[in-house]
Amino acid sequence: MNLPNKLTVMRLIIIPFFLILMILPMSTWGSVSFGGATIPVTELGATILFIIATITDNLDGRIARKNHLITNFGKFADPLADKILVMTAFVVLTGIGSVPSWITAIILWRELAVTGLRLLLVEQDGIVLAAKMPGKIKTTTQFIAIIFLLLHNVFFALIHLPFGQIMLYICLFFTIYSGIDYFYQGRDVFKDGFK
Repeated sequence: MNLPNKLTVMRLIIIPFFLILMILPMSTWGSVSFGGATIPVTELGATILFIIATITDNLDGRIARKNHLITNFGKFADPLADKILVMTAFVVLTGIGSVPSWITAIILWRELAVTGLRLLLVEQDGIVLAAKMPGKIKTTTQFIAIIFLLLHNVFFALIHLPFGQIMLYICLFFTIYSGIDYFYQGRDVFKDGFK
């Protein structure tokens, strides 16, 4: 259990606590006001956990590649933890009315479809489909959108700019675009279905 894998496990452990904080009634511990936004303490705590999880996501891959600590567990658990974290966040944001359900559905479909495609490519040809720039932009914009939606557009609320919602639609665009890009790259895996 090397350091990158420990960080991945830590991210997996954080996710249920993030979920618990998000499903607690918003009035449980009151709210705080700053940066033009009023944020329930439960959502603030959940946001802090989400930010910690995103930092571990960034660190574990870098450390693993830099120190040649890539393991099968890491290859399996790291992307799984990322997907669970993001999908959990979008589902709870939909539950509290911050994200339309159709956007969450598209994001879930894309994540599941690309994960399935990657599994097919590894099984059939031993190819690991690496993340390209559109996929990296998708991930970054998802994280930013989730954080600002959880924090009720903190700071941007002062100028009445719905920054979280803007980032949500940007991440939706890159979610769809990168999904199409992945399927275009991996199109040969389906060629036997059209014989």
